[in-house]
Amino acid sequence: MPQDNFVIGVDYGTDSVRSLLVNTANGSEIASAVYYYPRWKDGLYCNPADNQFRQHPLDYIEGLETTIRSCLAQAGPAAAAAVRAISIDTTGSTPVAVDETGTPLGLLPAFEKNPNALFVLWKDHSSVKEAAEINAHALKFPVNYLQFVGGIYSSEWFWAKLLHILRVDPDVRKACYSWVEHCDWIPFLLTGGKHIKEMRRSVCAAGHKALWATAFNGYPPDGFFASLDPLLKGFTARLGDKTYTSDQAAGRLSPEWATRLGLSTDVAVGVGAFDAHMGAVGGQIEPYHLSKVMGTSTCDMLVAPLDDVKDQLVKGICGQVPGSVIPGMMGMEAGQSAFGDAYAWFRNLLAWPLQQLWPDPAQANSIIDKIIPELSQKAAALPPDLHAELAVDWFNGRRTPDANQLLKGAITGIGLGSDAPRLFRAVVESTCFGAKTIVDRFIREGVPVRGLIGLGGVAKKSPFIMQMMADVMNRPIRIHGSEQTCALGAAMFAATAAGLYPKVEDAMAAIGQGFDATYTPDPSKVQLYADRFKAYSQLGNFIEKETASNE
Repeated sequence: MPQDNFVIGVDYGTDSVRSLLVNTANGSEIASAVYYYPRWKDGLYCNPADNQFRQHPLDYIEGLETTIRSCLAQAGPAAAAAVRAISIDTTGSTPVAVDETGTPLGLLPAFEKNPNALFVLWKDHSSVKEAAEINAHALKFPVNYLQFVGGIYSSEWFWAKLLHILRVDPDVRKACYSWVEHCDWIPFLLTGGKHIKEMRRSVCAAGHKALWATAFNGYPPDGFFASLDPLLKGFTARLGDKTYTSDQAAGRLSPEWATRLGLSTDVAVGVGAFDAHMGAVGGQIEPYHLSKVMGTSTCDMLVAPLDDVKDQLVKGICGQVPGSVIPGMMGMEAGQSAFGDAYAWFRNLLAWPLQQLWPDPAQANSIIDKIIPELSQKAAALPPDLHAELAVDWFNGRRTPDANQLLKGAITGIGLGSDAPRLFRAVVESTCFGAKTIVDRFIREGVPVRGLIGLGGVAKKSPFIMQMMADVMNRPIRIHGSEQTCALGAAMFAATAAGLYPKVEDAMAAIGQGFDATYTPDPSKVQLYADRFKAYSQLGNFIEKETASNE
């Protein structure tokens, strides 16, 4: 294969978008660029008190153009001619209302400042009521339409968010022709789609969040949704009945976007997917090895041969979908709603006086940036204590096992001697315990977990957290060498969609960067953490019972 075949992986995260220019012959990262969403950074269209988190499509468009052009500029004048394909990943479920042309309503003058016409970010939990209604409604049908999403529908997902937006905003309801995931819209945009029927929807998004399954010949029937609420009538017909794996091309760059990016219309655009799914590929996932993408939340991916899984269903996870990670394998998703977000919450709690009272914002931010590294150092020096402060990690509800976004986090055992490092250690420990519950659920349901792979910012930057997780899990954790596994995974899919590799596993082998660290359990701490985990589970059971009794 020639040395001058480049691809671009685009990774849309919660706070920013990153583009990565990769040489497909050896996986070398030629250039990268990141763009922080300005409207999101300013807190526009969000109301954390109401669990409302929305993002403007202009943040996505501006970031796409800025980062790709920056990568090409860094790589030099010959780079653009060598680019063969672009693939993207996004957070999810992050859907938006669109008109019949597939244009997000937030791009229309009448809706440009309406939060309900913008992308509903994955962490938006404003549709808890609607999710509960879907779960209750599903019990009325002889077919279990929730069987492939762990048996519980979440407020983080496609249909709950759609129903909520339709109910609360008559103007959006009238203008909304269809409902589209972020990962499906960007390829549609890049390929110049003019009608929603042209959109190639990914099996990743449709299967894990929107109840699409081959067993149903597509989505559940229209009657399932219309009998839940007549506002949903007709939407399944506008979604189409076909989905695509991410090794396929959604099309080629439109003339408009080829000009905007400085590329050729011969550039292939791959079918999109969620960040954790492509991140698992970028991190060189292996069958039965749980790939943990650790950022603001965690998404835990596991793949297994279809012949092994057969009709086996795992309760309480975020779905199992053939081809959603690697075509030809079963993709299983789990995760935690708050991981890095839990640490950021504690940092912001401590930083409040600096943010409010310090006269120089830049100086204040330089101090705030040092809080977590300093806390990590001091917390790591504390000897493990069976009776130390104890926390539960549901600071943004519980994703898995058994989704419940009404649940809240907790910290107990606080006394006058409880200082910031001790409380931080309890929060970190709780996120490790939350991770263990996921592994335990897979094993209890008959799916072995033969290894752990750590990916993402927390995995790369925090030896303290990773060592504690290895001790809590009593399993080694390998840390992948790439700083940008999601964008790298997107690049691997781009190379496959362009036909440079026959299948994504070949792209993984050629482009993958291997592992650069392994954390092994400390035998002296394993039993103490096992005892602490029992206390964590008891505290979680108490919180869950109290939450249920107060509903």
